[in-house]
Order: sequence, then C-alpha cells, then structure tokens
Amino acid sequence: MPQRMAKENDRQTMRRTLHYFWWVTKQKPGAFALSIITSVGYTAMLTFANTYVMGLIVDRVQASPVAPDQVFQVFGPYILALLLVNAVGQTLSKLQDYSVFKLEINGNYQLSRLCFDTLSNQSMTFHNSRFGGSLVSQTSRFVSGYSGLVDVVTYTLYPTLASIVLTITMLAPAAPTFVVILCVMLTLYVVLAYRMYKRILKLSANASTAQNRLSGVLSDAVTNILAVKTCGREDFERQTFTRVDKEAMAAENVNMHATMKRGFTTSFLITVIMFIVSIFVSGGNAWFGISAGTLVMMFTYTYNLTMRFNYFNSMMQRINRSLGDAAEMTRILDEPTLVADDPDAKPLKVTKGDIDFEHIRFRYPDAPQDDYVFQDLNLHISAGQRIGLVGRSGSGKTTLTKLLLRLDDVQQGHVLVDGQDVSRGTQQSLRQQVAYVPQEALLFHRTIRENIAYGRPDATEEEIREAAREANALEFIEKLPDGFDTLVGERGVKLSGGQRQRVAIARAILVDAPILVLDEATSALDSESEALVQGALENLMKGRTAIVVAHRLSTVASLDRIVVLSHGQIVEDGTHQELVEAGGEYAGLWNRQTGGFLEGE
Repeated sequence: MPQRMAKENDRQTMRRTLHYFWWVTKQKPGAFALSIITSVGYTAMLTFANTYVMGLIVDRVQASPVAPDQVFQVFGPYILALLLVNAVGQTLSKLQDYSVFKLEINGNYQLSRLCFDTLSNQSMTFHNSRFGGSLVSQTSRFVSGYSGLVDVVTYTLYPTLASIVLTITMLAPAAPTFVVILCVMLTLYVVLAYRMYKRILKLSANASTAQNRLSGVLSDAVTNILAVKTCGREDFERQTFTRVDKEAMAAENVNMHATMKRGFTTSFLITVIMFIVSIFVSGGNAWFGISAGTLVMMFTYTYNLTMRFNYFNSMMQRINRSLGDAAEMTRILDEPTLVADDPDAKPLKVTKGDIDFEHIRFRYPDAPQDDYVFQDLNLHISAGQRIGLVGRSGSGKTTLTKLLLRLDDVQQGHVLVDGQDVSRGTQQSLRQQVAYVPQEALLFHRTIRENIAYGRPDATEEEIREAAREANALEFIEKLPDGFDTLVGERGVKLSGGQRQRVAIARAILVDAPILVLDEATSALDSESEALVQGALENLMKGRTAIVVAHRLSTVASLDRIVVLSHGQIVEDGTHQELVEAGGEYAGLWNRQTGGFLEGE
C-alpha cells in the first residue's frame, strides 16, 4: 500500500510538473506552433524530400545512359529541386531554433518568477526547516528542466513523430509488407522503452533529490564558514560533504545502470529492424520488382527512423532528467501557503499604533498537537507606549512579535492594530507599518546606502544621511573609503556587529513606521557599541509604539511598561519600579543580574 501511494504521488508530481510547463508554454502560442511546424517541415525537407529526389535520380540513371552534354538538361530539374529543398530545410531549421529561444526565454523568466513568488510568500516555519542552498538549487533545476524538455521535444520528439508518419506514407505504396513488419517492430520498441522509462523516472527523481541535498550541505558549510574555521571543523564538514556526495554519486550510478540496461535492450531491437530492412533491400527488386531508387529510399528512410529511435533512448532519458529535476520544486509549488492573504484582503492603515492581542491561542505548525505556546493570552498596548517583553527562554517573547508581524498565524483569537485584524489585511501593508530590528542585523550584500534605504527606496540622499546620523552610524560610514557606496558583504560580514546594527537601525528610522519591534537588538554587542546603539534606539523609539524583547533587563528598565511572560502566560505587568517592589518573578530576575544577561531564547 505505501509503495502504491508513493507511485501515485510520483505520477501526480509528474502531472503537476507538466501542468506548470504547459502553463508557461501556452503563453507563447505562436512560438509553440512554430516549433511544431518547423520541426516537421525541416525533417520532411532535409530527410525525406532530399532522399526522394535522389531516388528519382537513381531511377533515371538506371533507366538509360545520359550523354555528357545532356547531364544538365536531363538532371537540371532534379538539381534545382535539391537546391530548393535544402534551402527551405535550412531556413526551417533556423526558425526552429528561433521558436526554441522564444519559448525558453519566456519560460525561464516566468518559472523563475513563479518560484521566487512562492518562496518569498511562504512562512518562516517553511524556511526555517529547509536549506536556503537547496531551495536555490531546486529553483535552478526546475527552470533548467523546462528548457531541457523544450529542447528534447522540439529537436527530437517532433522530428521522430514526423519521421514515423512520413516513412509509412512514403513506403506503404511500394512495400506494404515491409511497412507492416516495420510498424510491429517499432510498436514493440516503444512499448518496451516506455515501460522501462516509467521505472527509471523514480530513479532520476532520486538522483536529483540527492544533488539538491548536496547543494544544501555545501551552501550550509560555506554560509557558516567562520564557525567551521574557528571551531577547527574543516575535517568534519569535509566528511559530511563526502558522505552526501557519495550518496548523490550512488543515486546517479543506480540511474545510470538502469538507463544502460534499457539502452542495450532497445539497441537489440534496432539491430533486428536493420537486419529486416537489409533483407528487403537485397531482395526487393527480385521478389517485388521494386526499383533501385525506391530501394534507396526504403533503406535511407528506415535507417533514419531507426537512428531517431536510437535517440529515443536518449530522448526518454533527457525527459526523465527534466521531470526528475523539476519534481522537488513542483512539490514545493503545490505546498499550501501557511500564512496567506485573504482573496479580498485590503491594505491596513495604521495612524496611531494601538496593539491588541485578544484571546490568543497559538502553536507552531510543525509542533505536536497539544504543544501550545499561548492559550487565551490577552495584551493591550496603547499607541505611543514603550513596553518591554521579558521572561525566561521559551516563554513566548519572540513568538509574540512574530504574531504581530504575521510571520505565523494564530489558531484562535485576534491580533489587532488600530482595531484592524491583521489577518484581514495584506501582509505587506502590515509589515510596512512595523519597523523591525532583530538581534542579528539583516543586511544584503549591497551598498550601505541601499541597505539603509531598503524599506524606503525613494528616500533622498539627505534623508538617508539624516537616518544614519540619528542611528549614530554616520561617523563610521564617512570614514569608509567608499562611504555610503561601500558593499557590506554577505549578511554584512565586512562590518562589525555594532556597525551592522546601526545600519539596521538607520533603516528602521528611515522607514518611520508607527510601530517598532526590537528583538534583542543590543544583546550581542560590546559595551561601547551598545552605548552607541542604545542612543540610536532612543532616537528610534520617540513617538512610536515600541515593543522591546530583552534578556538584559537594564535595556528595558527605563521603558513605560514591562510585561513578564512565563510559559506563554503574562505573570506580571507594570513599570520597572513597581515590579521590583512587588518582589515577584521580575524582581528575582533583576536581582540575579548585575547588568548581565539572562539565557537567551
């Protein structure tokens, strides 16, 4: 039963892959029609019409001798016919290339955009459970799978089908017995090849999956190369890579052996067909009175057809590879979006910044059914209020900010901003109203200017400089050789931690959103950097509703209000002074810290 379900899933994946490929192909109906017409046309011209004219020449030569001075007079029409046939055939061949280019250029663009839109709209739960490198590899293989399929269908499948029809049509009047035998042999060939193809499709998908896994391991090691080197784990990572590499090689070898076995079987059938045609060509004139020119056509047409069927083996292998390469991304494209906008969602308009969590019940989608982070949680944050969220690891502080940003959806209850349910509005409009500064600054491998202006790309140069000044970043930026044009490296690795954080804060300042979320924005910094960043954060919080997640309690002591979470419940709520005097959990945490840290989430 599980095996039957797996086969059905594989068939469903293949059907869905072909659905996506057909969706993008029919966007260019002219190029699609041209690919068929030119493929059939150039096959008819260069293979069949050429050979047909040559057969006529052979028959004319056999009929009676031609005097030297009569060659062009007798054979001139045939020569002109050959010239015309080849000129038309070559023109059709170039038009065939043009149609393929048109289909592949459009397909690569549309499918890449489809993959990007799907991945960018998926939830953080989806991304947190996958290698970024594997997703990139799967996208690349999906797109290249389409290009590979267009190539094999246009350059191999269409000409092969045209060759079958034209061979039967041209030879049936002169050698009907041979055509019947040929059709039987070709049918047997196709049936055997297809049955083998179905078995190998799964092997090709397995090989592609192994290659994607290999890409993910490589990407993970390269992305975290500093950790690899500082921990002296080069040998370990090499062993991990080698193990996955061997698995990929083993999957490729299994696929190769199955493909070779199929190749030997089909090659044997081709040999039998050519043996039969050699008998007919040898005795065709004596037994059936077939002319020499027709025998030439018979041999040439059949030989061409068997060669195309010999390529049929390669064609099915390439189709296998294309569909196998695309399989994983197809499954991702068909995954439901865990956090999706309603079809009639409208942009949220936030003017004040009131926030309400009403009767929140939430667990992560990949968590056990009864493992809830929050059950019936309620919290009101007034517009312009600065509150701190504190508590031990796993208490739900960061999760609460994720629900506000709608990086995950609640199972029950409502998250309201200015009285608007965030699940009813568009995600983009919500997040454009919330400036988010995490513990690790999220920087692109672009210039400092582009990183600061990321949330407001239309900002003026002066506005960017002013945001950098308020973030205490202007001084260090101007000391850099390229100033605001400095490329920061992947994830900002060319900057120090404090510099990266101040660039991120400058971005938040420039966005000028009414709501601010600071998730451990200073916990990883040294004292000097923290002082600079803390000053920048004070500037950033002015006039905004601010939620500050912190383990370092000195960070939140000066805020308007502190909310203490424990096991997904609010256990204390008040000012720093009130909570210290109350002698509860916050006071205990405060007393254990000497300006130090609480274990992080």
